Amino acid sequence: MTGYSPPQEPLTGLRVIDFGQYVAGPAAAMLLGDLGAEIIRVDPPSGPMWDSPAVSALNRGKKSITLDLDNVDDVEIARSLIDSADVVIENFRPGVMDRMGLGPGASRTRNPALVYLSLPGFSSLDPRRDTPGWEAVVLAATGGFTDMGLNRVLMGINPSYTPLPLASSYAAALGAVAVAVALFEREVSGIGDTVEVSLADAVLEGLAYNSLRVQDLPRRYLSLREVEIDTRRCESARMDMSYDELQELLDPFYRSYECADGRMFYNCCPAHRTHAITALKVLGLWDEVKNNIPLVDPYTDTESWPDGQDCTLLAYPLSQSWSTRLGNAMKRVFLSRSSYEWERLFDQASIPGAAHRTSSEWMHSDHAHSSGLMVEVDDPVYGRLLRPGPVVWVEGTAPSWPSSAPALDEHREEILRSLRSHRPRPLPPPSEDPEHRGGLPLDGIRVLDITNVIAGPTIGSTLARFGAEVIKIDPLTPTFDPYHNIVVGLQANRGKQSLLADLKTAPGQKILESLIAASNVVTFNGSITQMASLGLDPQRINTVNPDAVVVRVDAYGGLREGPRSHVPGYDDNVQACTGIMTRFGGSPNTPEEHAHLGTIDALAGFCATAAAVVALVQQRRTDTHHTTRVSLAAAGQLLQIPFMYDRPGRAPFDEPHGRNTLGEHALYRCYHAADGWLVLAGRIADAPLLARLPAFADVNFTAPDSELSEHLAAVLRRQPIDHWHQVIDGVGAFAIQRIEDVADLKTTNTVDESAGPVPLGERPLLFVRHDDHPCGRWVDIAAPNAIRFDRSTVRMPSPAPRYGEHTHQVLTSLGYSDSDISTLTDLGIVTDRWTPDRTYLPT
Repeated sequence: MTGYSPPQEPLTGLRVIDFGQYVAGPAAAMLLGDLGAEIIRVDPPSGPMWDSPAVSALNRGKKSITLDLDNVDDVEIARSLIDSADVVIENFRPGVMDRMGLGPGASRTRNPALVYLSLPGFSSLDPRRDTPGWEAVVLAATGGFTDMGLNRVLMGINPSYTPLPLASSYAAALGAVAVAVALFEREVSGIGDTVEVSLADAVLEGLAYNSLRVQDLPRRYLSLREVEIDTRRCESARMDMSYDELQELLDPFYRSYECADGRMFYNCCPAHRTHAITALKVLGLWDEVKNNIPLVDPYTDTESWPDGQDCTLLAYPLSQSWSTRLGNAMKRVFLSRSSYEWERLFDQASIPGAAHRTSSEWMHSDHAHSSGLMVEVDDPVYGRLLRPGPVVWVEGTAPSWPSSAPALDEHREEILRSLRSHRPRPLPPPSEDPEHRGGLPLDGIRVLDITNVIAGPTIGSTLARFGAEVIKIDPLTPTFDPYHNIVVGLQANRGKQSLLADLKTAPGQKILESLIAASNVVTFNGSITQMASLGLDPQRINTVNPDAVVVRVDAYGGLREGPRSHVPGYDDNVQACTGIMTRFGGSPNTPEEHAHLGTIDALAGFCATAAAVVALVQQRRTDTHHTTRVSLAAAGQLLQIPFMYDRPGRAPFDEPHGRNTLGEHALYRCYHAADGWLVLAGRIADAPLLARLPAFADVNFTAPDSELSEHLAAVLRRQPIDHWHQVIDGVGAFAIQRIEDVADLKTTNTVDESAGPVPLGERPLLFVRHDDHPCGRWVDIAAPNAIRFDRSTVRMPSPAPRYGEHTHQVLTSLGYSDSDISTLTDLGIVTDRWTPDRTYLPT
């Protein structure tokens, strides 16, 4: 049995060779380095392909060696590095490493214990496998530029460009998950694995809520913006709303307000049992409305509501009349104080709200510095540099932060010496034939899921695909409304069992102790004070079950305590205060939420999943483990990694932003062809290659960027997209990609669950229709298809259960008799329902 010992980074002693370039590969290695792995960074002699201070954050704490992989002697050094490694990471197109003799087949033949992670833009199963995997190309191919929020739909903005490296960030996190799972399985089998995580498949999982559709979803769940979209589509009316007009369709508790200092404050208190009421009290409006504001139980059907009642304060969204009434009152009150005063008041009341900031303002904020979310380092290239701290970490560790990126080739001699003295690390003898396939690597692992909404629940639903048994426990009285618990849970709660119990009672605590004792992993999202209030502080968990791994996600946590470390918050709050909404909206006065749901939540959940499995790896390796941590703020910084740095003399923060942005520059931009929108992506240095093509003979490629964009727009509009594929594909690193819509992708890439096993890992860009879902309606959602192993397999998780569906079953498994369960039910300690008649979704 394991016990407590001083915290140690869990991957200490493991070696990762990072061949990656740009974001995905280096970020995956960085996450493993955050958890203690030795990362050896391999660059060409000319240095990283991406020349940006952002590379300093991605390469922090790594060791550097340069190798010319066109040189046979350097290729031999690369082979020796791979032979010495536990993990190899690369993000080239499929086959590139094979042609150098450094691919997974040859590498794992020489080093059978190796875990080899490939992060291509498009899967080796995709016909576009040889297409350069530029971020914009991948997002265009997966609907990322046409499904970026309800505002953009109503404003008629299509395409809607985003400069955030969404695909690379999601792929990096899922890649870290895959590596951790393979390492965990290796501790038993002694054999490594080959894993492919394509950026295209990863972004579909990261933006899964963009593709979530429910048959005949009751109107009560549609926001005013969604109703307006449906109305305009039915009437064939134009989508041409202005930004100001759209503000009047926003829920008053899901909206930005101007304050006395001229800045905007984001009020994000919808859907919670107490947050909206507390917000009205903080604003001084509760006494004005409390006697007539609707407070009906949102878990009852609307047909049972009082006559004339069309909404409830306890559920999102509010009706138009109440949105207008409360919104106008809030506008008036918010103007009475500064945005930072409101942030302080909301923080003191423990309700989610945030002053809108630019990324620069966030990076220089007191909390970002004092919490270690942002750190200052002396960089060998850029001098004094402010950049992000770790994304994942072990609670209580004091790693060598702040660590800087290495100078190019700084560790050559040290690395070469280590190769000369390398001896393979002893592993357990293989317990299976090397050709064995089909095992679920987390079979036998039990997860106790005490989370809500998206980020936390994503951990359990991701672990379920690898074979883990997940039990989710929720309170008898729902904390959130049916939309955020049930509709959002259709994705976040797949593969779980559901138990409802009151943990704030002595019998409830006994149930909790039994569950902890029977679990390998405990997941929680919230502050440590919230955790302790439920009897879940890590010390108690360790006493009940010294073997239980704990992983915690919160909103603003970092390595150290900061002034906002215990403040609650959601994805939207973190978007607001870290600069994402300001960048996406175009200015501090016109902030917009990015995508529909879960932009940061999903990434934080994937990172936390990796941290959970890494802790299990540590337990198998060293018989010790410690609480692993992730925060939404840390994940939000990773999503902004190209912009998340500052230094003396830094150029203005003028990266692409706002609703009219179409790209980074003329050769990396959205254009309208004769039959639709496309993305042209390539390097400015390769412009002479395009200039030689007859189609561009009249284009002046030396013109200023705006003028060049106009010239290219005029030329590209003359021919259809397929024509430009034939002309441009294969020219240097240029790529052409049609800008796809998620709805169109689903038409050709959706499989019915009832038709047989969902072909996970057998085809790219996969969606699944749960056509016999327990909610009684079909549900469309992105399939868990991004991670494809060579040896191991993943499974299609079962549909999200009705809340309370497994209460009796779980308690029976803990040794409770039918009589015991009846008594607990009669005492109001447990229940098998949130709705009066056990319906899945209130109508």
